[in-house]
Amino acid sequence: MNPLDNFISLAYALTTALAGAAEPPVRDFTLDDHTVYAVPVSGTRVTTISFPSPIAAIDGALITADGKTPGLFQIAHTKGTAYLSVRALAKEAATNLNVRWNNRTYVFELRESAVPLYSVVLQSKPEKSRLHAHALTPPRLLGLLDTAKAFALLKTYHPEAVRGVEYRDLHEKPSVSDCGEYEVRCEQAFRFPEEDTLVFQITLVSRSDKPLEHAPERLEVRAGDRVMTPSLTDLSAIVAPRGTVSGYVVLSGGSDGRRNDLSLKNDFTFVLSRRDANAEASEWDVDPLQPIDLPKK
Repeated sequence: MNPLDNFISLAYALTTALAGAAEPPVRDFTLDDHTVYAVPVSGTRVTTISFPSPIAAIDGALITADGKTPGLFQIAHTKGTAYLSVRALAKEAATNLNVRWNNRTYVFELRESAVPLYSVVLQSKPEKSRLHAHALTPPRLLGLLDTAKAFALLKTYHPEAVRGVEYRDLHEKPSVSDCGEYEVRCEQAFRFPEEDTLVFQITLVSRSDKPLEHAPERLEVRAGDRVMTPSLTDLSAIVAPRGTVSGYVVLSGGSDGRRNDLSLKNDFTFVLSRRDANAEASEWDVDPLQPIDLPKK
């Protein structure tokens, strides 16, 4: 082979290597349920598709999970995990795979290829503003509260109105904050991701023979070592002796002006801010004011 042929062969090899380097085997994509993601898959490599949190459901044509049932692609997924793996079982095979995540459907076009992707990582859209939630106006917060109250009806008759709203139903097994002479039961929890706002439906249960008075606006919501106060409440300030009161608490953003990004999977506890003189005195470690008899003139 003459020097010119050597140069051409070297140039071709270098060009091919650079072309291959332009398509790395690991790709990041922004989540968009109006996009079809093209994913090349090989029969001799495994391609893993990862979501930010657990996947709800997977649907696909010509897919087999055990490798024994006829299919063009083999898929592996463990319920409750945020990823799935797939490989091709036939040359020039192609199909679509639909994945349900966060109440939306994401579509993947799978094709057998000699140059597959090894990993596909799906990421949430970048936040428009870290201060967005903190800047929520009172009317907007009231709107979110109304949406939470009507969630069941909206989900049935107007599902587009609650699209993307995360929900946790605790009616059968409420989360209970035991605070001695009273308890707070959390029966429903909602999360509005775009507004970084959580709404809780709670029930206060008094174990006291006296009226229970508190300041709803100073109620403490605790998650781990974080202590937060509501942005808005719809909750009575008085609970009758041995009585119960139900209402709502709205929590938006963090105390430092940033997002709280709290998941509904957290264990939340609720502590009332008491208006009772003895209770408040105990909280501040001082003696409550005592009545005195003034001398009559």
